[in-house]
Amino acid sequence: MKIHHLNCGSVRTIEATYDGPQPAPAVNHCLLIETDAEGLVLIETGLGLADVRDPAGTLGAEWVTMAQPTLDEEETAVRQVARLGYAPSDVRHIIVTHLDVDHCGGLPDFPDARVHVLADELDAARAEAPSFRYRPAHWAHEPRWVAYDLEPGEPWFGFTAVPMRGLSPQFRLVPLGGHTAGHTGVAVRTGDRWLLHCGDAYYYHREMEDVKEPHPVLDFVQTGSQVHRDLRLGTQARLRELVRDHGDEVETFCAHDPWELARYQDAG
Repeated sequence: MKIHHLNCGSVRTIEATYDGPQPAPAVNHCLLIETDAEGLVLIETGLGLADVRDPAGTLGAEWVTMAQPTLDEEETAVRQVARLGYAPSDVRHIIVTHLDVDHCGGLPDFPDARVHVLADELDAARAEAPSFRYRPAHWAHEPRWVAYDLEPGEPWFGFTAVPMRGLSPQFRLVPLGGHTAGHTGVAVRTGDRWLLHCGDAYYYHREMEDVKEPHPVLDFVQTGSQVHRDLRLGTQARLRELVRDHGDEVETFCAHDPWELARYQDAG
């Protein structure tokens, strides 16, 4: 297994809340995983080619004004897959934490992939689209959805983990509620550790510290987009406990923090 940490869509530039890190565009942190048995597995897609070419039509003018995306075709997942020497059809599985526009915009670029998502999230997207967060252009090609109920699950470091059909036990959905109706994390076993992509369960690495410190800009976005405040805050509290009690076994990162992404890219 080889894991690539990708930025699939830069948006507005933000500053850190402490001295050290330079201002940076917020990102869409995706994982491209090369496996022996399952081909390429893409976790999150970020923005896609259609988003770059027709942002108002696919993303929506209101979202574009808010997020200020760079709209660079070279940042799309499909272009980054090609630079690694692969074809779009080599991406056999896509796992999304949820279906907000900046997390699934690249789905049309991989029409042959099976798309794994919680059933509650897919139901909400279909019911609410078109809206600020859900844009039907991203699934007009009728993806090969693989939807999951929360049960049956299995214990996973104090959370519930949902096995995925057609994928090895190295991959798990870990529901992390509050941001959307069916928001989930994605756990990947690598060596003797797990990586947990937390999606939008938190937005800034300092939210995972014992005394959490939200980012003023990112916190405005996450509180404005939450569907259940208490559930979201409870999820964050449990993630902090996970980091505190099992940080030697599980690494957590979120979708939009540029300094978290830089840590992985610099190490790779």
